[in-house]
Amino acid sequence: MRYSYDEINLSNRIFYYLLKNGSLDDSQEDLYKAYSDNESITYLVKGLGEAAECEINKYGGVVYVMPKEENDFLGYSKNDLKKELCKSNANDKDYYLSQFIILTLLVNFYGSQGISSNSRDYMRVGELLNIISDRLNEGISKAEEDTAGINYSDLLERYEALRSSEKKSSSKTTKEGFVNTILGFLEKQGLIDYIKADETIKTTGKLNSFMDWNLLNKNNYNRVLKALGENIDE
Repeated sequence: MRYSYDEINLSNRIFYYLLKNGSLDDSQEDLYKAYSDNESITYLVKGLGEAAECEINKYGGVVYVMPKEENDFLGYSKNDLKKELCKSNANDKDYYLSQFIILTLLVNFYGSQGISSNSRDYMRVGELLNIISDRLNEGISKAEEDTAGINYSDLLERYEALRSSEKKSSSKTTKEGFVNTILGFLEKQGLIDYIKADETIKTTGKLNSFMDWNLLNKNNYNRVLKALGENIDE
């Protein structure tokens, strides 16, 4: 298939805009219309994304660029995330605890069978801390069941090793600080709004669209539930 110079030029501009900003909506009318209305440009942009180990997808009227799991250049490697989310001398157990906390947050915000997968408007940090503790202890009690290889004993050990603080804390060595660091990271990625004044967590349109269209098909959602030791009704 032959492409015109204008199509190639517009595709490059769109891809550069996505790399720079992470998303494209109709506020950038020319670029957005070109991507949405011209199949050749859509194909070219997706091809550029594939070459850069990214997926380019349109959810809820917004075009997003999403690095693939193995993309350490535009995304985060395991070591990068460990540095961002955990204390300086963190080990793999700390990293897996951070991922468990993120999964727990997602499962408690999503799962509705209605028009949207979002099942609640907000969550308080204190509630999240209680849910994390409950989930870990429930996981220990179900240790003989199939929990997709999660070592709940190790996760609970790392979680309980974090100090509790009566005051708001930013230290990654406290439960509150560890969770706050994770929430701050998710907010920086545009996935949640974290209102620190009243410790309220709300999801963003970006995360809602991503969960609706990509993650929460039945098979993927059941994989997440199974990973957390939930009983699944087929």
